[in-house]
Amino acid sequence: MSSHEHLDRALPDTSADPRAEVSLTVNGHAVTREVSTRMLLSDFLRHGLRLTGTHVGCEHGVCGACTVMIDGRSARSCLTLAVQADGADVRTIESEANDDGSLSALQQAFQECHGLQCGYCTPGMIMNIRSHFDSGEPLDLSDAGIRELISGNLCRCTGYANIVKAVRRAAELAGRA
Repeated sequence: MSSHEHLDRALPDTSADPRAEVSLTVNGHAVTREVSTRMLLSDFLRHGLRLTGTHVGCEHGVCGACTVMIDGRSARSCLTLAVQADGADVRTIESEANDDGSLSALQQAFQECHGLQCGYCTPGMIMNIRSHFDSGEPLDLSDAGIRELISGNLCRCTGYANIVKAVRRAAELAGRA
């Protein structure tokens, strides 16, 4: 099975909710599914497409664990309905590695700088940072600037010091420092 074949297989949905068809691009692959109009994008990604790298923490948009990119901007997938993503380009943590499978600069920096412990917050953290790196806007790589950048992503393990180092290192590796 290819690495993206699971995107073509739907899981059964026994919900009696009204349904709608959604067509979107997920990690570069076109996907069309019929979904409940109440289905969250996080559930669509995790259960409908089996892309389990997007984590669900608080289910209230506070923790940032579910952060993905929608049309190039970071977004909370637990606050977004799948039908709201119709026509959108969605990127999840599964898209972060390089095409040859090697770690992206962000992933490499998190590894080098020990920017993760349990790893639960890391996918959302990386997608939030990726969104800012890709925006082309100037990066404030001071400690305060980086802490502001990641302020919407909660981590209960690291104390953030190594995450701050990892963001600065990723900027260096990506030529953004």
